[in-house]
Amino acid sequence: MFKDLVRFSRSYRGYDESKRFTREELAEFADAARFAPSSVNMQPFCYYLAYTDEQLAKIQPLTGWARALPEKHLPYPGHRPTAFIVICQNTEWQADTGRFQRDVGIAAQTMLLAAAEQKLGGIMIGNFSPEKLSSALELPANLVPELIVAFGKPDETVVLTEAAPGESLKYYRDENDVHYVPKRRLEDVIL
Repeated sequence: MFKDLVRFSRSYRGYDESKRFTREELAEFADAARFAPSSVNMQPFCYYLAYTDEQLAKIQPLTGWARALPEKHLPYPGHRPTAFIVICQNTEWQADTGRFQRDVGIAAQTMLLAAAEQKLGGIMIGNFSPEKLSSALELPANLVPELIVAFGKPDETVVLTEAAPGESLKYYRDENDVHYVPKRRLEDVIL
């Protein structure tokens, strides 16, 4: 069952915009992340929950998607995420932002697995300007955006494939816009 959640938890780049989120739903994802492990139990993160049209309009244009497919201009209009959680490090709690980069990933993956459990999806977005995002959201100086996690109801097909040694690991889309994600084989990653 856990492996099914992991397989379902893909980096989705297309969503059904009719699924809207409430603050409470997003708070549940942040609550799951709150219980995730943290280096020396420092717990340096705060979570900006974005679900209103006004908040989404501020964040979406500041994000970069699918660098490997620049010709696609993803997400397509009408298929954008309907929520974001911005993971911010509170520098009053811990000034060294570099030290907690692993924790950022752990928090984000925990939230995405919580979403997958509800048949929802998302994607981690690191392609953004923290300064521009801080300004747009009017964040205080002590809250540094580290990662954006988008959420929505997946509205695309993502297929995992196995890549033989030497084959490309670059994700791609076919003529039907099915998204393929090559993964290294288990026998190639076990030492």
